[in-house]
Amino acid sequence: MVGTRAASRYAKAMLEISKERGNSDAINSDMIFISEAVSQSEDLKVFLGNPVVNDKAKYNALLEVFATTDQVTKELFKLLNENSRFDILAAVASEYQVQYEEFKGIVKVVVTTAIAMDQAMETQVLAKVKELEPGKQFVISNIVDASIIGGFILKIGDKQFNASIANQLQVLKRTLTN
Repeated sequence: MVGTRAASRYAKAMLEISKERGNSDAINSDMIFISEAVSQSEDLKVFLGNPVVNDKAKYNALLEVFATTDQVTKELFKLLNENSRFDILAAVASEYQVQYEEFKGIVKVVVTTAIAMDQAMETQVLAKVKELEPGKQFVISNIVDASIIGGFILKIGDKQFNASIANQLQVLKRTLTN
């Protein structure tokens, strides 16, 4: 990815400043807004990466498009303008979210099931996850994938537990063919 080390440094500086000013939640909301805007608008993505468009025009456009953002976010735009690094704005926004979640102790949990989870199932999963990793906050999302046939695949951060029927059938198939 373009400028990931630089994006990480910008994000780290943003997080430190936002912690000092006590507005890290507001900045995270801004970063989510920016990430979504850039990912959903091919025109914005091309505009930010276009070397023909001068940095002042990019800076002014960002101030207009993201007029409702916090002053710290606008200072990021100014810094990216000074350093001609608008091409890494989306990466900075994404990296900020990662560092923010780590700072807040938030862990993303992705549950893949063959059918959508109901509220009772989500509550059970949340209770089990809290047993596995106490003292953290969890954000659960559900992905429906009929190809797993049944069971579930649970991803907690970088750990994965595969208890799907499709996986069990694959294991059985490997066992029988060996």
